[in-house]
Amino acid sequence: MSESKFQTSLIKDIRDLFPGCIILKNDPNYLQGFPDLIILFENHWAALEIKRNEDAPYQPNQEYYIDLANDMSYASFVYPENKERVLYELQQTL
Repeated sequence: MSESKFQTSLIKDIRDLFPGCIILKNDPNYLQGFPDLIILFENHWAALEIKRNEDAPYQPNQEYYIDLANDMSYASFVYPENKERVLYELQQTL
């Protein structure tokens, strides 16, 4: 599955789990390495970096920003193999 198809499917799943949430796609050229998506729901937020599979390489700064955002709220890499775990963790956080 391509990353863009996985992203589309993931966004649909997130919207189903969190009706009324706002999902923002970040510009990869603005802050290199910052996660792909920001999810806003009620008074909480989360950041997700989407990968097409668990073996997809990380870009420079991605681990740094995931760790930083996770210390503030919730952030994770997400790919088809860990999608259910990440959605569960989102439910616990949001």
